Amino acid sequence: MATPQFSFECQASCSHTQARAGTFHTPHGPVHTPRFMPVGTLANVKTVTPAQLHDAGAQMVLANTYHLHLQPGEDLVAAAGGLHRFMGWDGPILTDSGGFQVFSLSKIRTIAESGVTFRSPRDGRVINMGPEDSIRIQNHLGADVIMAFDECPPYPADREAVEAATDRTYRWLKRCIDAHQRSDQALFGIVQGGVHLDLRRQAAEQLVQLDLPGYAIGGVSVGEPPELIEKIVQATTPLLPLDKPRYLMGVGTYREMAQAIAAGMDLFDCVIPTRLARHGAALVQGERWNLKNQKFRRDLTPLDETCPCYTCQTFTRAYLCHLIHAHELLAYTLLSIHNITELIRFTQAIRKAILQNQFVTQFEKWLEPSTTDA
Repeated sequence: MATPQFSFECQASCSHTQARAGTFHTPHGPVHTPRFMPVGTLANVKTVTPAQLHDAGAQMVLANTYHLHLQPGEDLVAAAGGLHRFMGWDGPILTDSGGFQVFSLSKIRTIAESGVTFRSPRDGRVINMGPEDSIRIQNHLGADVIMAFDECPPYPADREAVEAATDRTYRWLKRCIDAHQRSDQALFGIVQGGVHLDLRRQAAEQLVQLDLPGYAIGGVSVGEPPELIEKIVQATTPLLPLDKPRYLMGVGTYREMAQAIAAGMDLFDCVIPTRLARHGAALVQGERWNLKNQKFRRDLTPLDETCPCYTCQTFTRAYLCHLIHAHELLAYTLLSIHNITELIRFTQAIRKAILQNQFVTQFEKWLEPSTTDA
């Protein structure tokens, strides 16, 4: 697939793991990897402005095909000049295919070889979405990176069902490739296969043969225990090309990202930072703090005095605690700014450590076997 505006260069590798620091070049600027990407499902990262995202260190953000198709519609976004102009974000954007959202509607959708038929949860109308539809919508939205339409099997699922979904994902990918119309958008394929490592291997080998501009590991973080996710990522990542970006979908905890980076992954996304913020929680140096807690009511110190974000440089824990208890919307914005900054700083610090060949030394505690953590 000809995508001359996209390239990936590896600048350093860890001598003890498969971790790497690189740069993914896109039409809207570079993404220095490894990198956490904030999720902006409906063309906005909840409660945060594009300027605040820039200040938080965001380079690439996500939007969702399924949700934008339902509201406001891809034709309106295209008429506005595409997602970048519509949402006021001048950096790279990635759109999910909508596959995960469609398949999560298990009670109101039907899967066939042609695609998926479902009722809109917004107005009840019947919608048909297949690979060609997903690509057409994403071509209209105009993101830099678009994802292939895939079938994401649930966990747990029997092997026969996972195998059928994995095979269909490959057939749909080839239809996505045929439908893709824009050379200024990079189409990424998605490796499925559930928890079955032989299916993951088969899927990865098939995708690599198609010489796509980038590859993703999907179908994780759908209910599996952390140790299974780790095993899937460790087994699958080495099968993906060294000269292409690798994206682990839906993962954004400290330990999962560190371990995936050690396996060779580059890009990550998760709704965790803004979702936690809306529940009054903050990510602080690897821990998760509940700012509703009584101990913060009179605490006049910064949330994290080592953090450069606007929230930490301007406000106290007591003020944040007050806003949360008062149900003030500003609380969600301030905590989202911090949480996004925190996860981006975490991946930036890993990148710096890889460049200095100190990744294992500096991040040893996050490379230990998975436990319940932030």
